[in-house]
Amino acid sequence: MNWQDTYQTNNIYVSGLSRPDKLLEEQYTGSRSRENRAYSDEEVALLPDIPEEHPHHREWLIRQRSCRRLIHYLTFSKKEVSILEIGCGNGWLSSQLAMVPGSRVVGLDLNFAGLQQAARVFGYQPNLKFMYGDFRSGILQGLSFDIIVFAASIQYFPSLKTILEAALQQLNYNGEIHILDTQFYQPQEVEAARKITTAYYTSLGFPEMTRHIFHPCIRELGGFKYRYLYHPHSFWNRLFDKRKGWPWICVSPF
Repeated sequence: MNWQDTYQTNNIYVSGLSRPDKLLEEQYTGSRSRENRAYSDEEVALLPDIPEEHPHHREWLIRQRSCRRLIHYLTFSKKEVSILEIGCGNGWLSSQLAMVPGSRVVGLDLNFAGLQQAARVFGYQPNLKFMYGDFRSGILQGLSFDIIVFAASIQYFPSLKTILEAALQQLNYNGEIHILDTQFYQPQEVEAARKITTAYYTSLGFPEMTRHIFHPCIRELGGFKYRYLYHPHSFWNRLFDKRKGWPWICVSPF
């Protein structure tokens, strides 16, 4: 990709061939609002910290822990690191990643409204850029990264195998993919999870959202080199009752 092939609007890079999907944005934004997940600029600027009275406070405590683990890992194991966050949403995690010394961060998302908020709130960080587009379309062709992050976003891709294979092609030598804040399912659990998701979004009045949400199966990782950097059900976490949260999985090319 050549940055000259993009144009900027409100501090967001947009590929010349990309156009926002307004229907998808309306569905996504509407469902997030019904879930009490629509945050003001002031709230986004403080994430992952959020008031105790907020209905999703416990969830944000988990995300805060996973964010801190990742920041610590990158700070002490990498230098001059280039990072791509796929599905950055309102940009809060991309902003945190941009605080890693020597980092250069690109936050990519298909929700243009969310990116506009990210650019408003975090546009002051010179080493952080936001880009609109679908990662699978090849808009980042020619670019490579040391770290690619999927944080609560890989479930929006229908095939875990396909998206990981595509992400591996964008890694620098010895690069890594990090999957955070995502629930993985056993094969026998997937169908039940689909039914729960369908019922949930139907109750919100947005049944069409179920077409955009998938349920990654842990067995799909079998063809990749991966390791757990945090496993909530490991022996030590079970022993010391530290099972809160989702697994942190690192995928590498070698």
